[in-house]
Amino acid sequence: MVTQRVVDFLKTRRPDGPCLVVDLDIVRENYGNFEKALPQSRIFYAVKANPAPEILRLLVSLGSSFDTASVAEIEMALEAGATPERISFGNTIKKEKDIARAHTLGINLYAVDCVEEVEKIARTAPGARVFCRVLTDGAGAEWPLSRKFGCVPAMAVDVLRHAQKLGLEAYGVSFHVGSQQTDLTAWDRALADVAQVFDILAKEGITLKMVNMGGGFPTRYLKDVPTAQSYGMAIFDALSRHFGNRIPETIIEPGRGMVGNAGFLRTEVVLVSKKADNDNLRWVYLDVGKFNGLAETMDEAIRYPIMTGRDGDEAAPCILAGPTCDSADVMYEKTPYPLPLSLTIGDELFILGTGAYTTTYASVAFNGFEPLRSYCV
Repeated sequence: MVTQRVVDFLKTRRPDGPCLVVDLDIVRENYGNFEKALPQSRIFYAVKANPAPEILRLLVSLGSSFDTASVAEIEMALEAGATPERISFGNTIKKEKDIARAHTLGINLYAVDCVEEVEKIARTAPGARVFCRVLTDGAGAEWPLSRKFGCVPAMAVDVLRHAQKLGLEAYGVSFHVGSQQTDLTAWDRALADVAQVFDILAKEGITLKMVNMGGGFPTRYLKDVPTAQSYGMAIFDALSRHFGNRIPETIIEPGRGMVGNAGFLRTEVVLVSKKADNDNLRWVYLDVGKFNGLAETMDEAIRYPIMTGRDGDEAAPCILAGPTCDSADVMYEKTPYPLPLSLTIGDELFILGTGAYTTTYASVAFNGFEPLRSYCV
């Protein structure tokens, strides 16, 4: 449901065109739930999920640290009040000049997944701490993140050994089980690999100190998902199984799970039509689509809940598409989306669970449409 705070804001402000409204009280509640679920883990909010200054300032005030993917995101976190020791440069693909800039800003924690990246950091951020990302299979995730990032555990050993040799601190190992991960055992499988890396290097006198367990914590869309507490219990059990009573420092990087359910995207029906007189499927075109913030509907991976003012009327499946002159701008066609048959041009809809990976995915001006406006209440 749309929160009363969001309803009141839209009644008062009436912003023109589509917009995203984020309820900060929900973000605050989510942060508290992660703290309770994994009290021994430091929370590094994944800035890429939604870098709105109001969200970053709130999370700074709550004690969060920040996972950043670029110098721009580092500067956003610093501007919001985070200190350098609360910021990680978590992208494994970094230009050398960006590493140097981050080092100048005081950042001392960097992700790597190959010896070439280690060498760049050794040249431009001497003495920094590095953690190596290992591959996971992404099974159970609606938005898998396998292949592009990470290396096999055996290579991670070589990478961290090389980092130590070059004067960096081989600090730990990271992984990501895939975005919108609903399999509670996914962390157990990854931690088994991480523990092997710790053990091999310990025998060589290199003591790793940290496990970055990444993100993957889901938002509820059309299906229920496990609670933060359920994830916390499963992860702690896995840590105990693989590390015994010598559990290292741990980090989690919630992004979607922190802000996804706090976002409500207001949109409008631009057109309802059919392609033939005997066509059973309507096409419903909205003033937002894949290029206006709904990129995660690609391959229909994320199916957002949609509310209309006509809910309760007879509904039927329709093809849902965006407004641009690009044939790829179709959100749901493979599995048509059920919407009221009475839906008509000008009707207002709310797309729920859109607090993460929407505003920053929106194009700058494709077809002349302005970026998705965003507000925090």
